[in-house]
Amino acid sequence: MNNNAQTVLTPKGLKKIEEEYEYLKVEKRKEIAERIKIARGFGDLSENAEYTAAKEEQAKMETRIAELKKILENAVVIDESAIPSDTVSIGSKVKVYDEEFEEEIEYSIVGSMEANPREFKISDKSPVGTALLGAKVGDEVEVESPDGNVKLKVLEIIRD
Repeated sequence: MNNNAQTVLTPKGLKKIEEEYEYLKVEKRKEIAERIKIARGFGDLSENAEYTAAKEEQAKMETRIAELKKILENAVVIDESAIPSDTVSIGSKVKVYDEEFEEEIEYSIVGSMEANPREFKISDKSPVGTALLGAKVGDEVEVESPDGNVKLKVLEIIRD
């Protein structure tokens, strides 16, 4: 993996990552340091489960802090004012009609770092995201899926 790969983020996604980064660096570090300090007082560290658990949590947290720092260093934030209102792009919300299931679905197109299918935030690199990029209201796109092609019709493009 390229360590200097750019990460595409929406302004909301950037804010969320910055908040997590600050929380881990400031609050969580202090909390875990205090747990380690208390656990040291329990005696022999080789048989101290609280100490071992706190040190493991500290290692995981430091790894996450390093990941977030790298993301922030390589972040490319989408300029929402530059998002065309008539074309699906990263940062767009798009309402589509799924012909197979005969239902309307609203997706937010985001960078892969922000993707969360349960919240209908789909990556621009996902099959659906890729198919929708560049589409306009009224366009029909086909998405390849393991069960066959899915047809989606763009009903509306929404800007937050």
